[in-house]
Amino acid sequence: MENKKTCLYDEHVALGALISPFGGFDMPIQYSSIIDEHNAVRNACGVFDVSHMGEVRVSGPDALRYVSQLFTNDIAGAPVGKVFYGMMCYPDGGTVDDLLVYCMGADDYFLVINAANIDKDVAWMEEHLGDCKVQFDHCSDRYGQLAVQGPEAEAVMEEVLHLPCRELTFYTAKTLHIDGEDVIVSRTGYTGEDGFEIYASHDFTRRLWRALMASGRCKPCGLGCRDTLRFEVGLPLYGHELAADISPIMAGLGMFCKPDKGEFIGREALVRQKAEGVARRVVGVELEGKAVPRHGYTVLHEGNPVGMVTTGYQSISTGKSVCMALIDSSAAALGTPVEIQIRKKTFPGKVVKKRFYEKKYKR
Repeated sequence: MENKKTCLYDEHVALGALISPFGGFDMPIQYSSIIDEHNAVRNACGVFDVSHMGEVRVSGPDALRYVSQLFTNDIAGAPVGKVFYGMMCYPDGGTVDDLLVYCMGADDYFLVINAANIDKDVAWMEEHLGDCKVQFDHCSDRYGQLAVQGPEAEAVMEEVLHLPCRELTFYTAKTLHIDGEDVIVSRTGYTGEDGFEIYASHDFTRRLWRALMASGRCKPCGLGCRDTLRFEVGLPLYGHELAADISPIMAGLGMFCKPDKGEFIGREALVRQKAEGVARRVVGVELEGKAVPRHGYTVLHEGNPVGMVTTGYQSISTGKSVCMALIDSSAAALGTPVEIQIRKKTFPGKVVKKRFYEKKYKR
């Protein structure tokens, strides 16, 4: 089956981007180089096309009840404009997906899901509508999405795009009415830096992208550095640090699971995991030398296999060879010596915190 293309695909081709399949879409992986684009976001401003992400709007008298039964975080009583991170789980605690829930108004929620999971997620949501009186609008095909990220993002948003946003705090959003359409702007992102995400029609998204490219104030960035950036600050990627067999508790994301809020799918399993512990956990590992640990490599402790690397790089911001790995809890304590098998050799390292670089969000 042919991959989908975002509304900015032709723009990427015109810029000479390296295009590769991701999540069922043909997406830009890099334009100049991953290191160049990574550093632009850490030090100035970069812009990503994330129009491949999925969107679902849920509204109506039972919207809160319906979203709450699917979502691990507690959205009850949220003010308009609040954004929440959390997961949808299977009854056994495994992860359907991690997602954002935007409180758009009374009984009105905007859910943002991962591109590779759109069909699965929408089927899961529809399967659990039950008797809830809601309007369920799968609107992924109508939205383009840009992520403007980096310490200069606020200035670029205000001065280049003329989108007033400086009053937004971290994980809040608002709707702007521009030229007859609604544009959602949130102070969110996936890089560990200050930044914004913009949801708009395809035409409006193209207008914003062209204005950003013409300004010279930010670099176009591909999914290559999106991965290196999120990895350095310990943010999970579905299919790597979260999956159907990796629960939020195993991933170290229990703070986004609120069992006290009442029933939701997977609640009992997550409560049990919190109380009894889990057999495997996602941890950080730092190697002593320059060998680079990659996804799928075996992690050993005292010569015995205890797990595998989920994501690994030589960190661009720190120069260290680091990875996240899913390993047996018996070897997961901070400071535990481990080795990683790279081809026929093993390289020594130790368990460290998953955050290899400090986040710089605007609180």
